[in-house]
Amino acid sequence: MLTIILILFTILASCSSRPAAQPAAMERLTADTPKATVEGNTFTAPAGWGFAVRGPATILQSPEGDSQIALIDLHAKDADAAIATAWEAYGGEKKWPLKVTTDSPDKDGWSNIRSYNYQTSPNERRDVGVQTRRSGDVWNVTIYDVAQGTAEKRLAQIVLILDHLFPKGYARETFAGKTANKLDEARLAKLFGFVEAGMKDLGIPGVSVGLVQDGKVVFAGGFGVRELGGVTKPDGDTLYMIASNTKALTTLMLAKLVDEKKLTWETPVTSLLPSFKLGNADTTSRVLVKHLICACTGLPRQDLEWLFQFKGVAPEGAMATLAAVQPTSKFGEMFQYSNLLAGAAGFVGGHVAFPNLEMGASYDEAMRTRVFSSLGMTSTTFDYSRAMRGNHAAPHAPDIDGKPAAGLMEENYSVIPLRPAGGAWSSVRDMLKYVSMEMAEGALPDGKRYISREALLARRAAQVTIGKDATYGMGLMVDTTYGVPVVHHGGSLFGYKSDMMWLPEQNAGSVILTNSDPGGILLGHFQRKLLEVLFDGKPEADAELASDTKSFFQQLEAERKLLTVPAEAAVASKLAPHYVNAGLGDITVVRQGPATLFDFGEFKSEMASRHNPDGSVSFITIVPGFTGFEFVVGNGPNPTLVARDAQHEYVFEAR
Repeated sequence: MLTIILILFTILASCSSRPAAQPAAMERLTADTPKATVEGNTFTAPAGWGFAVRGPATILQSPEGDSQIALIDLHAKDADAAIATAWEAYGGEKKWPLKVTTDSPDKDGWSNIRSYNYQTSPNERRDVGVQTRRSGDVWNVTIYDVAQGTAEKRLAQIVLILDHLFPKGYARETFAGKTANKLDEARLAKLFGFVEAGMKDLGIPGVSVGLVQDGKVVFAGGFGVRELGGVTKPDGDTLYMIASNTKALTTLMLAKLVDEKKLTWETPVTSLLPSFKLGNADTTSRVLVKHLICACTGLPRQDLEWLFQFKGVAPEGAMATLAAVQPTSKFGEMFQYSNLLAGAAGFVGGHVAFPNLEMGASYDEAMRTRVFSSLGMTSTTFDYSRAMRGNHAAPHAPDIDGKPAAGLMEENYSVIPLRPAGGAWSSVRDMLKYVSMEMAEGALPDGKRYISREALLARRAAQVTIGKDATYGMGLMVDTTYGVPVVHHGGSLFGYKSDMMWLPEQNAGSVILTNSDPGGILLGHFQRKLLEVLFDGKPEADAELASDTKSFFQQLEAERKLLTVPAEAAVASKLAPHYVNAGLGDITVVRQGPATLFDFGEFKSEMASRHNPDGSVSFITIVPGFTGFEFVVGNGPNPTLVARDAQHEYVFEAR
């Protein structure tokens, strides 16, 4: 699953084409269905999607009718020739400037894997990706022609299609039934070498790693430096923001309340917190406690409101935002990640535990008394001042030219009003205490029972699927890509990337915390590396990490070539001095010499400008850590700026 998410968001090309000519007859699938391309390459077609074959092309169409994925088998002399033939079979290509071509190592029986990236225009709100791969003398070209809103809503189904696209007769490596090796000195050296090489190539200043096996901490230490320009090395006690790994700790607090019989996973949320309200009355009435953090209620990811307006916002204000959130899929139908609902999960639990306290204070106290103190997580905190006074790692991100730089710490304060979803600071040593308890199924190191096995494990039970190999429970994901269950979750905030994982059947686990945005690339491949070390698996992780690192910087370089920095004076001079949007707040346009800055109140960024293929102009943030957020100049009679996420649009009007 991690591989396909990387493909969708990093490797697959972004370009535009005219919609393909539709097949005369398209079968509408009523269930997830094993299928094969014309040359016998296997995959799974999702329920609700259309399916048709036209010549060499196998075409899948989303239920919305606005998106297609084509799997095209053909014989060609090379990848370029294969792409040309594939576009013709699909319905023709509209030519757009090629940004960059990237190559990937052999994977899952495929060789000659290559991705083509093109420049597109933001107003199209559509991504079209092309990837070639070869098995024997047959090329497969995948054309990904998907509306952005559909892509986000149907991510799990897209994963289902692409993550098990295998050559005819191929079976993925499995570690099922194998005994894990002991993490001895030699195997630890392989892991540490992998981390240090990744840090160097990705420009990550610091990483802390924790490993536990058979109930004992094997390693808790760090590499690099806590801050660029410094000399202090991070260690097992260095604090990082763990971001969304906070969610599993939040659901652990809820599980404790289940044990105390203060609530159940099936309790309607409105019976616990009558003020709880979503944008849809039916969904509101159906939300149970377990649904708050299952990513399965149909509510879309809607983060921009809290990312742009957080100064002076209390948890009650953040929760009020939910009243405007409308579902975009049916209840229980799709995996759609919601930080707002996860925040509500923690605040509901806090209110149940301490009903007389303010919402934020009640959550903090519930976490202190039911989780942190009980597990001995003495360093873990939601207090930013406390965390940053001591042994902590500072955030970093690449600058506009791809060089390591200090990150935008101000934006990390945005999660405080939603801290159950991602606001905790912790260390690998503290997080290993949590992971060890999970592997012991609720027992503490002294053998005492901290929580019932039933309440604890309910959090891992599948609430919604993500592709064929992964399920999401309550703040935890279970992945069986390589035949053994791996329970894990990741975390991402500005300048901080984290991951925790454990193998329940092998009694081994890890925590890895980084202080730079490219750390996300390292983390995904560290999971595979740990499996290779534990099971003597095929050596894939090193090559994949090196390839994705190269691709990452190639993409940054290609994007940089399209930008004008400082922003072009002729287009910047046409900006109004002030813009307002009801959901995202104010933008004040500031001139500093030749530079143009957007001041959002909570933070500010110098802006680059870019001319898009459709003639529109964009202004793009370039502050490290928040690089790449785009505002498109409106084409109406009055000055406007348009910002978007995958499923929402926000128009800023001049004031």
